[in-house]
Amino acid sequence: MGRQDLADALDAELMERLLPTGAVRAMGVWLAGRGAGYVTGVGTHAVTYVPARWSEIEPWPGRLVDRSLTEAVTISRDQVVAVAREAVEGGQWSLALTASYVWGQGRTGYGPHRLKSVLAEPNVADALSRAGRALPNEGAVAAYGMLCKAVRGLGPAFFTKLLYFLDLAMDAPRTPRALVLDQRVARVVRAHAARTARESGLSSAADVAGWTWSDSGWTPHRYGVYLHWITAASEQLAASGIGWPAANPDLLELALFDGAWDPAIDARR
Repeated sequence: MGRQDLADALDAELMERLLPTGAVRAMGVWLAGRGAGYVTGVGTHAVTYVPARWSEIEPWPGRLVDRSLTEAVTISRDQVVAVAREAVEGGQWSLALTASYVWGQGRTGYGPHRLKSVLAEPNVADALSRAGRALPNEGAVAAYGMLCKAVRGLGPAFFTKLLYFLDLAMDAPRTPRALVLDQRVARVVRAHAARTARESGLSSAADVAGWTWSDSGWTPHRYGVYLHWITAASEQLAASGIGWPAANPDLLELALFDGAWDPAIDARR
């Protein structure tokens, strides 16, 4: 069986098995603890940033605080959605990118420099426009494909954040919804995929898990697999009796990012 065949077989097993009992239990513990504030939605999930460090970024969303401020402030998912909504209405896609990038980088020192370089790319406006317009009509995977390797310096860990916020701002009707996929989430899925490979008898696919769920550079196909898996796993949690709210796959994305479940530790229990 070739590597792609093994990857396809492993993907099928992931969709069949979804989350093991230990993962469901861990999600219940997280939801009752650190995740309790997000039962009604993840919009209040916020990160801190220092506005003055972003002083060279143009355009700057008017909804964000003035960049003369040198103290740390917060930016929530709801605030980014509000910026994205105005950006969509005005066709100013770069504003949505800026807001989502600030939220994604927070206080990371190199964030402003990287964003400035991305916004200076000659094709950035066209790429963002094409993806944004495709999102409600062709879906998240198609929009992902339009941004994949399209703009130098803009990788999927950040443009999936943009797609996520644009999707919420547009209330795009297509499913699955666009969700964030970054290194931390991919590493959890990779560990889960490797465990699934071993338990399902696809032992040779354990190494394939490292290839398919690498730290970055995911193909549009891989993003589609991720969206379908996390959406189905979220539905599994909603039906599990742990109090998980229905139709909130971004809550599971946040839980995975927050370290609610470690497949490697769970496997040893």
